[in-house]
Amino acid sequence: MRKILIIGAGRSSSSLIKYLLDKSTQENLHITIGDVSIESAQEKTNNHKNATAIGLDVFNAEQRIEAIQNADIVISMLPARFHIEVAKDCVTYNKHMVTASYVSDEMQALDKAVKEKGLVFMNEIGLDPGIDHMSAMQIIDRIRDNGSKMLLFESFCGGLVAPESDDNLWNYKFTWNPRNVVLAGQGGSAMFIQEGTYKYIPYHKLFRRTEFLTINGSGKFEAYANRDSLKYRSIYGLDDIPTMYRGTIRKVGFSRAWNVFVQLGMTDDSYTIEDSENLTYRDFTNLFLAYSPSDSVELKFRSYLKIDQDDIMWDKFLELDIFNADKKVGLKNATPAQILQKILSDKWTLQDDDKDMIVMQHIFGYQYKEEKLQIESSMIIKGDDQTYTAMAKTVGLPVAMAALKILNGEIKTPGVQIPITKEVYEPILKELEEYGITFVEKEVPYLGYNPESLRG
Repeated sequence: MRKILIIGAGRSSSSLIKYLLDKSTQENLHITIGDVSIESAQEKTNNHKNATAIGLDVFNAEQRIEAIQNADIVISMLPARFHIEVAKDCVTYNKHMVTASYVSDEMQALDKAVKEKGLVFMNEIGLDPGIDHMSAMQIIDRIRDNGSKMLLFESFCGGLVAPESDDNLWNYKFTWNPRNVVLAGQGGSAMFIQEGTYKYIPYHKLFRRTEFLTINGSGKFEAYANRDSLKYRSIYGLDDIPTMYRGTIRKVGFSRAWNVFVQLGMTDDSYTIEDSENLTYRDFTNLFLAYSPSDSVELKFRSYLKIDQDDIMWDKFLELDIFNADKKVGLKNATPAQILQKILSDKWTLQDDDKDMIVMQHIFGYQYKEEKLQIESSMIIKGDDQTYTAMAKTVGLPVAMAALKILNGEIKTPGVQIPITKEVYEPILKELEEYGITFVEKEVPYLGYNPESLRG
C-alpha cells in the first residue's frame, strides 16, 4: 500500500483525514496519523482498517525520522514554526511534503535540494493561504489570457460564526487559533498600494482604517488590512498593478470595539504581569487605566476611551465580563495578550451546537481594450458541526487533494512552491466544487478602490 504520514491531529485535520480514509481503499492508501497525544490520533482514525495512530513528538528525532522513512508522502499539520525539521528529513529521505502554512525563509532555502531530488514541497495549500491563491490565480490568468490588463486586485477572508450561532454583541466567536486573533496585525505596519500610491498603516491605527464589503447577499462586513499585501504583486505576476490589497473580514462594528483593546495595551505580548494568576478580571482591566481614589474602573474606562454609557460599544465590554471582581485570571507569568485571550475564550468559544462560517471575496479590476471592467468572486461556506467545521473543510480538503494528486503524479513540477500554477489550481478547484466549496462570480461596474474605504 502507498503510505501517507499526517503529523498533527488537531481540529483542522478532521476533514483532511476523513477525505483520505474515504479514498483509501480505492487509492490503495494507508494513513498513519502521528500526534504528541496518541489519544487524539486514535480518535481521528475512527478505527478505520487503513489507518494507524502513533504517538509522535516532532522534537524526538528518532521518532520523527522513523515515521518519515516509512511514508511515501508527508503532510505536516503542525504550527508553522515546526515544519522545518520535518522538511529537512523529507529532503534527506526523498519524501514529498505538503503543508498549509506560509513558506518560511528556511523552507524556501531548501528549494534547490528539493528540485535536485525531484520532490514536490507544496505549501500554502489550505484556506488563506491556499484557496485564496488558487481562486485568485484562476481568474487573473483568465483575464490576462484574454489580453486584458489588471488594474486592481483586492482579496478578503474571514473565519466567522454562522448567523444561526451568532448570539453575542461582537458577532464573533473563535473559529481558529485564538492566539492568532489576539495578536492579529502586530509585527509591523500593514502595507499595500492604492491607485499607484503606497500606503502604510501602523498597528495602533489598523482597526480604525477599515472598509465595508457587501458579499453575495449575506449582508455587510468590514475588513482591516493584512500585514504585507505588496509581496503578492510578484507572486501573482502583478508587479505593475496600481491597487493591491489583502484584508481580514469581520462583522461591522468589531474593529472599532477591538481597537479599544489595542489602545489600552491589552494585546501586548512582549512582557509578563507580576502575580498575574491572582488578578481578577477587574484588576486586569484596571492595570491599564489611570489611578483615581474615587472613580470606579467602569467610569475610568468610559472616560479614557470616550465611550458613552448608551453606546453599543459599552454593552460589548460589559458582555465580556471584564469588570468582574470575582473571576480570577489563573495564569502564571502571563502577558496582557494571554490574559485577554483567556477572558475572551470564556465568551467566544464555539458551543457544541454552534456552526462556523468562512467568507472570502476577491475583487478584480481590469481593462479590456478601452473598457474598464470589474469582477467580484465570493465564497461562503458553513460548517457541518464541531468536528467538520467550515475551517477544517476549507483548510484540510485542499491539503488532502494536493497530497493525493502529488502521490498520483498529477502534480509533478518539483520544488518548494505554492498553488499558483494551472497544474495545481485547476484540478483542486474542480474537485473542491464536489464538496460544496464554490465561488459565485459576477461582473459589476468598475469602481476602482472602494469608495466607502477608510484606509485611504
